[in-house]
Amino acid sequence: MKHLTAGGLVACLCLQLCSAAPSDVLDAIKKVRAVGPEGRGNAEASAAWKQIAASDLGQLTTILGGMDGADDLIANWLRAAVDTIVARESAAGKKLPVDDLLAFLRDTNHSPRARRLAFEMVARVQPDAAEKLLPGMLNDPSLELRRDAVERVIADAARTLEAGKKPEAIQRYREALGFARDVDQIQGVAKKLRELGETVDLPKLFGFLMQWKVIGPFDNTDCKGFAAVFPPEKKIDLAAEYDGKSGKVRWSDYVTKDEFGMVDINTVYQPLKSVTAYAYTEFVSDKARPAELRLGCKNAWKVWLNGKLLWEREEYHRGMQIDQYRLSCQLQPGRNTILVKACQNELVQKWTVEWQFQLRVCDHLGTAILPSTAK
Repeated sequence: MKHLTAGGLVACLCLQLCSAAPSDVLDAIKKVRAVGPEGRGNAEASAAWKQIAASDLGQLTTILGGMDGADDLIANWLRAAVDTIVARESAAGKKLPVDDLLAFLRDTNHSPRARRLAFEMVARVQPDAAEKLLPGMLNDPSLELRRDAVERVIADAARTLEAGKKPEAIQRYREALGFARDVDQIQGVAKKLRELGETVDLPKLFGFLMQWKVIGPFDNTDCKGFAAVFPPEKKIDLAAEYDGKSGKVRWSDYVTKDEFGMVDINTVYQPLKSVTAYAYTEFVSDKARPAELRLGCKNAWKVWLNGKLLWEREEYHRGMQIDQYRLSCQLQPGRNTILVKACQNELVQKWTVEWQFQLRVCDHLGTAILPSTAK
């Protein structure tokens, strides 16, 4: 299930309409981006990469634009080309096109990874210019750039506290916490605020959903459960009882106390393998509005909103982090239903035991959208 993202559209427009770059560079980027599954088109892409890497510094932003909407493999190829160009041209005494890189960096429609690379190049030759950009990146869609901006606020808060200005320091720490997205930063700032006597409600701050109904286990032998349509996908009936993998199954209440909203399915049943479970909750919105459901999950999963499948990913034990997957959606006024399917495969190594997910509701910048309490 694939969608052309906004970044992908930008990339297509860049490759089709950019007149500043020679057509051979654009054609070479297209060939690199055309590499298919199992390496199809790899030979053509290898030749095209050499052509891209032979470009001059004037083509850097065009090549960076080629990363928009690209997968990790393509992005790595294009980054390697950029690194090759910069190393060769810098050794020859040529200067990076800082103004072009700054313009590229300021355009948040570009790939977060490409913008981060542009930032690193600017910081290399004009560190003061890069430093001045950070205050405006606290709400940046690039989590790497946002991290740098948040780190700057944390450092300022520490200096302020050291100067004996506790209220001001608390204000700066709270600012950092509101914009942080990396768990280590969030935990570090939350700990500091608590040491200063402050109350920190992370679930409310980030909009993690804490109360669920769960049902399972259903079968996932040979990973067939991912495609199988079990009863909860057809209809949500919280009073129903179904045939599960090893007996009757029914819905049960689950409330997570984890500050990051972790729904640990193993605590509901027991550590199991080759199984599938569902989690269901409702979210009341005060109005119709665009939103994002942001999921963290290392199992195969599917997510439905109001009965519509938003996204799915059949991949196991890839790793997990906050905001790992961003699912754009439209909340309807009043009651919204959310259903999550999580599949566990047959691997038994210690690092495959986790059967869990976390999910929060926010806007496109990651600001929490809290459920309405109005009746």
